[in-house]
Amino acid sequence: MYSLFIRVYYKISQVMQEENLSESQSIELIQSMINRARNQFSENGHLYLVWGWVVLICSVAEFILIRFLDYPQHYLVWMLTWLAVIYQFFYLYKNRKKVKVKTYTSEIVSYVWIVFGILLLFIILISSSQTGNNNFRLMNPFILALYGMPTFLSGKILRFPSLVLGGIGCWILALIAVYIPYEFQILFFGISVIIAWIIPGYLLRKRYQTENP
Repeated sequence: MYSLFIRVYYKISQVMQEENLSESQSIELIQSMINRARNQFSENGHLYLVWGWVVLICSVAEFILIRFLDYPQHYLVWMLTWLAVIYQFFYLYKNRKKVKVKTYTSEIVSYVWIVFGILLLFIILISSSQTGNNNFRLMNPFILALYGMPTFLSGKILRFPSLVLGGIGCWILALIAVYIPYEFQILFFGISVIIAWIIPGYLLRKRYQTENP
């Protein structure tokens, strides 16, 4: 928080020097920028929705390929996630230029999701390196539990109960998934992103639009 206000102070000083503001105008500027940095809700829920819908589509598609079509390479539907990765890269790059004051909260949330991505990659690589279908069946509950971690923490950091509940929901689904067949575990991915990413994503977008007219 200290570093945040240092950046705000630096920005205010620049504006005051350029605009030659009066004392009253300077006070209004200081108050508005501090409030924006401290209170403005910067999470618009867009990436939650992107990833939520992508994972939901992939999980339902893979379930259909396994259950009804008996397609041996059912896992290929998850290649769609690479499109989401590419989209996210360009989306973050584009919006990075628009951010005037990056809050401490947004930095922490971004680090949480970076850790999630690294751990998810580790779980997939380790499980894939082992032989036997049982390893993949056990991998899914771990991934579901991992989904809950960044969702729960983001909810606590952003003070957004819907994300907190979504994270808890992922952990409950992870426990249940241990005892069900693989194809139904895949459906649990769809259920988890509905409660953890899609519903909170729409609520986040609504809140963002309200606080950023």
